[in-house]
Amino acid sequence: MWWVSSQKTGASAKGLQQVLGLGSYETAWTWLHKLRRAMVRPGRDRLTGRVEVDQTLVGGVEEGHRRTEKKALIAVAVEQVGAGMGRIRMRQIADGSAAALQRFVKDAVTPGSVLHTDGWLSYDHLEKHGYRHRITFAKGSATDPLPRVHRVVSLLKRWLQGTHQGAVNRAHLDYYLDEFTFRFNRRTSRHRDKLLYRLVQQALAVDPAPYRSIVKNIRRRPPRRRRRTTTNSGPRRRT
Repeated sequence: MWWVSSQKTGASAKGLQQVLGLGSYETAWTWLHKLRRAMVRPGRDRLTGRVEVDQTLVGGVEEGHRRTEKKALIAVAVEQVGAGMGRIRMRQIADGSAAALQRFVKDAVTPGSVLHTDGWLSYDHLEKHGYRHRITFAKGSATDPLPRVHRVVSLLKRWLQGTHQGAVNRAHLDYYLDEFTFRFNRRTSRHRDKLLYRLVQQALAVDPAPYRSIVKNIRRRPPRRRRRTTTNSGPRRRT
């Protein structure tokens, strides 16, 4: 847990396996996913104040704009703190519909906050949920209308490609987003041991995550049969 929390660029299963000298990559992978589930504090506070919200695609290079088979659509919210950024929230969403995006907003942002979005129609009618809504149309704008959220998206994609080489299964993407959020929201901490303390504290507050529950939603290939060597008496039985 100390090694994972002290890595500024995040931790990969391969790196953890090498550091601890584990013989099994699967063990290192499982441990990391157990810790990622502890990186979200139960009942955490929602974002407040002025908040930029947008959506983006992450995944392999593929033609298309909003939704493809290989890419995943995520929603991102970033607090505006002066000219800088505060806390963030991220989540994978099924599509760019009003139902999906407004559900994310209600879970991530406190009512009464000012939401700053582009002209995507799915953000209409946020006022009825208690938000104030500011819209900036990107077309024809001389500057980036949502600079904070776009900066976070750029950092996220660089992190996924750099630390994890882009090899993130969509079934587990939300947990990688949780890890990125955990690290980003504590990026200004001067003492790395505070991240360890927070991770240990939250690990005691979440439910256990057995291996079977972690992999239950993954489409797995059938196990390959082992080839047995033959002897003069004929091939051995396969088990």
